[in-house]
Amino acid sequence: MSQQLIDAIADMREGDALALVNEMVDGGVKAFAILNDVKAAMDIIGQRYEVGEYFLPELMLAGEMMNQIMAIVKPGLGEAAEEESLGKVVIGTVKGDIHDIGKDIVTFMLKVSGFDVLDLGVDVPVQKFVDAIKEFQPQVVGLSGFLTLTFDQMKATVEAIEKAGLRDQVKIMIGGGQMDDAVRDFVGADAYGKDAMAAVKLAKGWVGG
Repeated sequence: MSQQLIDAIADMREGDALALVNEMVDGGVKAFAILNDVKAAMDIIGQRYEVGEYFLPELMLAGEMMNQIMAIVKPGLGEAAEEESLGKVVIGTVKGDIHDIGKDIVTFMLKVSGFDVLDLGVDVPVQKFVDAIKEFQPQVVGLSGFLTLTFDQMKATVEAIEKAGLRDQVKIMIGGGQMDDAVRDFVGADAYGKDAMAAVKLAKGWVGG
């Protein structure tokens, strides 16, 4: 673990962070080790946001940094993304929420773990999830949300999937800032993933990967 990199990302020092990532890649540091540092930094950023030290602009800058870092380390992730797909996942941040940092990390980790992922983005209406399931035919659906007000929207999404006759075809996981197993129970999802690695483990378990 590189505390220097974690601090640079968490403190919003974009130039320092990218320089460190390039140095680490050139020095032979494994891509997944760098991504673990990114995850640790994102956790700190999330905590600072929750206590009011950081606001939306910082979250957006963090997301931009993460995308740039991912572009640098992606070649070092081997052939995982090129192998035959383990399965399909539809993911999105539910209606009323525009947070995408956590979702983007999960999407990226699923992709490099061998999944074909359709990312619907943020503030996704219920019907868009239903339509995506019909068209994309995923085995797994990921509902992301950072705010407590998204609980009802997640529940509505799960209910709409059920009403459309698609509930038996998919496993639904939830994740995000305020989520836990009590929320999972409330919204009617199959599982709660506390982080990107947990989400990958759940998805692999469901598709038999």
